[in-house]
Amino acid sequence: MKLVYTHPNIAVLVQAHSLIEQAEIECVLRNEYASGAMGELAPINAWPEVWVVNDRDFERASSIVEASQRAVEGPDWQCAQCASYSPATFDTCWQCGAERV
Repeated sequence: MKLVYTHPNIAVLVQAHSLIEQAEIECVLRNEYASGAMGELAPINAWPEVWVVNDRDFERASSIVEASQRAVEGPDWQCAQCASYSPATFDTCWQCGAERV
């Protein structure tokens, strides 16, 4: 097993875990409940972690996490349904929830 990713925010970590699983890479969460030990442990040692089960999947899983963290560049887009503008990073309209066309 190899450590692929660690982050202090469990929500960010769970997102990375989900992306790796969607790629059909076997992975596990560790330390997801360790925040209660902060004070006894150094804070960074209590951060939640994603580990890949098979070492051969490490590079692929790392690439998936890295790609998910790259900034999406581009202009805001206008919703065809409600005419509101949403950031380039959104796939659905922030106002009405319509899919980006």
